[in-house]
Amino acid sequence: MAEVISLMEIDDNEENHSLKPNKGKNVVVAGSQPYSKATPWVEKYRPQSLADVAAHRDIVDTIDRLTSEKRLPHLLLYGPPGTGKTSTILALARKLYGSQMQNMVLELNASDARGIDVVRQQIQDFASTQSFSFGAKTFVKLVLLDEADAMTKDAQFALRRVIEKYTKNTRFALIGNHVNKIIPALQSRCTRFRFAPLDPIHVAERLKHVIEAEGLDVPESGLAALVRLSNGDMRKALNILQSTHMASQQITEEAVYLCTGNPLPKDIEKISYWLLNESFAASFKQISEIKTRKGLALVDIVREVTMFVFKIKMLPDVRVQLINDLADIEYRLSFGCNDKLQLGSLIATFTRARSALVAAAK
Repeated sequence: MAEVISLMEIDDNEENHSLKPNKGKNVVVAGSQPYSKATPWVEKYRPQSLADVAAHRDIVDTIDRLTSEKRLPHLLLYGPPGTGKTSTILALARKLYGSQMQNMVLELNASDARGIDVVRQQIQDFASTQSFSFGAKTFVKLVLLDEADAMTKDAQFALRRVIEKYTKNTRFALIGNHVNKIIPALQSRCTRFRFAPLDPIHVAERLKHVIEAEGLDVPESGLAALVRLSNGDMRKALNILQSTHMASQQITEEAVYLCTGNPLPKDIEKISYWLLNESFAASFKQISEIKTRKGLALVDIVREVTMFVFKIKMLPDVRVQLINDLADIEYRLSFGCNDKLQLGSLIATFTRARSALVAAAK
């Protein structure tokens, strides 16, 4: 049986004891239970091995090599959501422990369990238990801390001491979105890997795999809409795909945008045309009508119009000023400022830009 399961060995001359029960979140071992129709696709199609991870092959291959060489360090994986950080660590754990994963991994979400008591109790209890003995060999355990950047500073300093004390028989994998929220003392004890937003081609490839597996009707325009709205977030792409499938038999571009509440590109073109060519009163009336009719949020309109500004020809100085003004409007909207006032501000911003362009032409 020792030859079937690939576990990472460590040197340990002390007497070995059995592990205490896992006090963290339950770790689901691949194939341990069937998926139901209600299972979120982000879990149903989560990569089961390191080879299945959609992107960041340089990082995945490095971790795979260190694992194979039994030189796995403490890890710090950081970057935007939905880029494969947790999937990579879980796939690593499956490779290391196989069917023993339940006993060998303590998985905690640090945004829920973020205080110093969790470090002193659950994590230290797990790490202090002697390494798992399998036959004549001993293997390291793994503590997986998701959203570690949400931990309090006191908890992070306590975790640093636990890492130092139990490095011999335990490896720690920290996952977070913002590396600057992890104290330097923790960062220095880990090998850091940054997971950037996924390239559109990788998102599209994974979506095609899910579309084929589920037997969905998705035209190219619908796939392009999914990729565009995901912004490099694979979790977001799969959630949009599944929710759109629940609402529509055919996952067209319009169905995707309708499901997410985002304005269609053709609507943004209309709105941008009105902003650049119509009077204040006409623009205000037309944008208000389309916003009400299609249930659009003004903040989404501003965000999409900003992207549209990048695509059109315009004097650099005017473009920079326009984008800065649009960012201010988006910022105010995020704090709940009145929509009508901010719509007026949006139209006035484009009126000033038009005036600057006319003055430059003369």
